[in-house]
Amino acid sequence: MALRQILCFGDSLTWGWVPVPEGTPTTRYAAEKRWPGVMGRCLGPSYRVIEEGLSARTTSIADPNDARLDGSAYLPTALASHLPLDLVVVMLGTNDAKIAYGRTPHEIALGMARLIGQVKASGGGVGTAYPAPKMLVVAPPPLGPIPGPWLAAQFAGAEPKMAALAAQYEGLAIAKGVGFLDAGQHVTTDGIDGVHFTPENNEALGSAVAAAVRALLDGEHS
Repeated sequence: MALRQILCFGDSLTWGWVPVPEGTPTTRYAAEKRWPGVMGRCLGPSYRVIEEGLSARTTSIADPNDARLDGSAYLPTALASHLPLDLVVVMLGTNDAKIAYGRTPHEIALGMARLIGQVKASGGGVGTAYPAPKMLVVAPPPLGPIPGPWLAAQFAGAEPKMAALAAQYEGLAIAKGVGFLDAGQHVTTDGIDGVHFTPENNEALGSAVAAAVRALLDGEHS
């Protein structure tokens, strides 16, 4: 059986941010402790998991202070770089909910829709003939209480947006024919900063995504 390759595209939750009360500065969980690493362990040696996490990444916002953060500006390059791929797992949207961006839950979902279009159009890469991979959209879990004043200011008003996001993503996934997982059904953001994951959160999410990946690649879901 050929090795199945999975690209995990996300923000600090995928990068492995270790939560601290003030928000920053921080360090990174070891690769095997991050949820993509847990997922890879659960899936076994017939799968190769590729991480593409970047802290503060959004779905499709051109941040005026940091051009690196627009996920839609980088995803096509990442896809072409890592082909052939069987599946792309995208968990983004938390940073879109920041007050500076002023996005509604539906506007955040429109950003995810842009990423779905990019994955569907990624077949061929650069000078190759590979098909476009399947896709799994993961709605990030709701936020917890945020003690750090600067981090709290950035996420002012974000809690109801995050609570509404899973329903938006699920409807989008159905409409676009891609897989969907609500991370909030499996984990909460238990990290001390109210935004990021504990090791236990990473373990639970990695296991849940692994189950969804098996179902999707085995053809049990479209």
